[in-house]
Amino acid sequence: MNNSTISFYSERAVELSNQYERIDFESVHHDWITYIPSEGMVLDVGAGSGRDARYLALKGLSVVAVEPADRLLALAKQSAVDLNIHWLNDSLPELQQVFKLQAKFDLILLSAVWMHIPPSERQRVFRKLSSLLKPNGKMVISLRHGSSPDARVMYPVSSSELTVLATQYGLQFKALSSEKRNDQLGRNEVSWETILLTLPDDGTGAFPLIRNIVVNDAKASTYKLALLRSLLRIAEGHPGAITYQNDNVVELPLGLVALYWLKLYKPLIDRPEPMQQSSNSGKGLGFIKPTGWEQLVTFTNNDFYIGACYLQADIAQAVYQTLKDISKTIKEMPAKYITLPGTDQAVFEVETKRTSVPENRVILDSEYFQSFGSMRVPKQIWDSFARYSVWIEPALVNEWASLMTGYVLNRQQAFTKTDYLNALNWDDPQRCTTRIRERVLQLQRIADVNCCWSGKSLKNKQFVIDHAFPFARWPNNDLWNLLPSKTSINLQKSDRLPTSTKLMASKSWIVHWWQQAWCENQNEFFTQAAFALHGIQKNQQNFDDVFEAMTFQRDRIKDLQQLADWH
Repeated sequence: MNNSTISFYSERAVELSNQYERIDFESVHHDWITYIPSEGMVLDVGAGSGRDARYLALKGLSVVAVEPADRLLALAKQSAVDLNIHWLNDSLPELQQVFKLQAKFDLILLSAVWMHIPPSERQRVFRKLSSLLKPNGKMVISLRHGSSPDARVMYPVSSSELTVLATQYGLQFKALSSEKRNDQLGRNEVSWETILLTLPDDGTGAFPLIRNIVVNDAKASTYKLALLRSLLRIAEGHPGAITYQNDNVVELPLGLVALYWLKLYKPLIDRPEPMQQSSNSGKGLGFIKPTGWEQLVTFTNNDFYIGACYLQADIAQAVYQTLKDISKTIKEMPAKYITLPGTDQAVFEVETKRTSVPENRVILDSEYFQSFGSMRVPKQIWDSFARYSVWIEPALVNEWASLMTGYVLNRQQAFTKTDYLNALNWDDPQRCTTRIRERVLQLQRIADVNCCWSGKSLKNKQFVIDHAFPFARWPNNDLWNLLPSKTSINLQKSDRLPTSTKLMASKSWIVHWWQQAWCENQNEFFTQAAFALHGIQKNQQNFDDVFEAMTFQRDRIKDLQQLADWH
């Protein structure tokens, strides 16, 4: 906050305090009053006259009130002598005194504060404030629209800016009014919006733990983020990958985790100007070896996928060595150093197995992934990865990009934030559908290929490859999820999820396409289905069974993400 602005508030403390006190709490904050917690701790940042802090304290809440203008703070204290309010002379962005309290809050209030924060500082401020929230804690930010009438420095604000920040730091966003409200003091040039932000919680404490690792945990490299994102990708897209589970843990094939690690790092490392991935620019990455990774530099991340088969002995051996080196790195680095807060207890357990170099081919199937060992993930963390991926992944990506921004070699290359985000972006679906499109064209030379949603014959090149479950919200490029469709129908469908009725009505066309296209690739098709869909056994090879599992997955995605329906 600008020092001249703080001085303005202090010099006119009596005048401004009287102005604030003319309007009661209910009038100013009526649009979020129902979200006030029944008990717990509140942080009031920019407490002003103390009006809001007093109201919340009288509700039985423990209030920490922060005000940087010393004379305004003194008046506020005088008005609340007998209330449970802890007053602090502190200011954004540091909030040094607040952080010394080592406290988390059920509610954080920023009333008429955000417009004083320079845009260049807002991401940092948001990050620090969000780290002070308890699980299911709420942050209320009122946005003042209108220029400054005096010497106070005010900057433009918008709800869209807060939407982006909420996505980056794993908070749920809700605008509490459909349109801007008039100013309570009758100033025609001023209007207000109220934004409610919530730290999600499933009641297990898993989401806050994940978020702590993402945002607050010390990191000398991007390894921790890579492991979390690999596990999140598997939890969201491959629930069938679980080899064992009980009430406490989920066990996964270590080779599958290594595969996703490989897919994530490929676009960052194997590029004309590699992006530095650790703070030590003179030390190489533990999984980059001459006999493994360096033999695969001409491959893209999309050349590695569940069910892939590598028939050349030298390539098969390089794939094996790469997955082995990654598995070792995961065990010795991020899995070892991701611990429960304040303890040395590892969150993830990794067990590696002795392996042998393949003599000829390698097939990336369940048995092969298990040959590298296993990883145990706490059940509540696995469930949070699956249910809250829409909030967790943007936070992971943003933190990964922020880490890379600080590394010396990356700064020398002058990479932009856009460069980092593009490299961290998940598979380009257009590239992943090329193979399926070529298969349609190949089949059209000898038979009719029908639209999987209408049953109508597809003519020549006038078709598209559709993700049955939209890639934008559930990034899966498995063969069973990629269906030929008429262009016009695909445009109608867009990123919506087919209803159960629509899916069942299309069963015969979908199953016929699978049989027509993938009978010669059954191992790959059914391996992918077994990893992605509930109820498909590793040796199960029946297309009708895959469709039945597909219908359940549709319901699961609908429950998790509440996508719009396509009828």
